[in-house]
Amino acid sequence: MGEALSRVVATDAARAMIDELRARHGPVMFFQSGGCCDGSAPMCYPDGEFNISDTDVYVGEINGAAFYMGREQFAYWEHTQLIIDVVAGNGGMFSLDNGTGRRFLTRSRLFSDAEFADLAAVHIGPHDT
Repeated sequence: MGEALSRVVATDAARAMIDELRARHGPVMFFQSGGCCDGSAPMCYPDGEFNISDTDVYVGEINGAAFYMGREQFAYWEHTQLIIDVVAGNGGMFSLDNGTGRRFLTRSRLFSDAEFADLAAVHIGPHDT
């Protein structure tokens, strides 16, 4: 698998916001909460404050923050690269972006057949890193 190929990436705006939240709250992590398409909102929590279960999948890391989602939801997203961005608005009630006037937003792009074949060769399972 190519070094640059990741299941989840962050825009410059998202990386800057992660840095802001980390400065205020310490290490952070993400969980893609619901939604199966562009416009869904990943939730940002203090690292360790959200219980990851055996039915959750480690998708990757953005700017030093682990990113997870449920296994069933991963089945919908597995053919796409998740692009985490920031837009104006309110974050989820329990997400650290709430109250900032900005929120995280998930965009996506389909992997090419070759990219997906490379990614499929890498085992994905609960808590995989």
